[in-house]
Amino acid sequence: MKPLRSALVPLVVTAALAAALPGVRAAAAGPALDAQLAERVQALVQNHAPRAADGAAAPRVVVELGQLDRRLRLAPCERVEPRLPPGRFWGRTRVGLRCVKGPTHWQVWLPLTVRVFAPALVAAAAMPAGAVLGATDLRVAEVDWAASPQTPHVRAPELVGRTLARPLRPGQAIYARDLRQRQWFAAGETVQVLARGAGFTVTGEALALGPGLEGRTVRLRIESGRVISARAVARQRAEIEL
Repeated sequence: MKPLRSALVPLVVTAALAAALPGVRAAAAGPALDAQLAERVQALVQNHAPRAADGAAAPRVVVELGQLDRRLRLAPCERVEPRLPPGRFWGRTRVGLRCVKGPTHWQVWLPLTVRVFAPALVAAAAMPAGAVLGATDLRVAEVDWAASPQTPHVRAPELVGRTLARPLRPGQAIYARDLRQRQWFAAGETVQVLARGAGFTVTGEALALGPGLEGRTVRLRIESGRVISARAVARQRAEIEL
């Protein structure tokens, strides 16, 4: 699959917000507030949603509004403004509703679930832990990217030949946590080291003092005898971010 690229995200917000706000005047906090909330939520989700590849359908975003505690008694309000939390606006989250024009100013938080459906690779059939993935073990399906803090795999070459750390169900999306870590080099081997900084890169060789496990930090001894720490990134390669 190609990398995901920019696209507009369709968003549908239910018209149940007025019912979720008991005690708020319907004319002031009903349909007009629904439209305002939908516009603000849509803009935020568009900025954080997975992006569609050329020719691919745009991600499908579904927003489910929850309910406030029915015991709440809110004063009438002429204008309610939504307040969106920072960060990734996916999964189970909430939106703040603040009365900014009324006899009594108040603020409540409305629970919200945002689901983002986009293509990803899934298991074509049930597979046990320890199985080695092949091209025929994978298929593309629509997956809820908001269901996990990790990003599902979308490129088959990244998965073919990898060993499963846990069993997979048919149709289950595949994440980094489902794969065994690769060992890029062993203690005592010579590795290429790349150091990155602001506007420069430096390369050299070093001796590994421990096993280079994928994504893990490992201690290396450079030519001067100094011991440094770097991250194992590929076969016989480690990187340092300065």
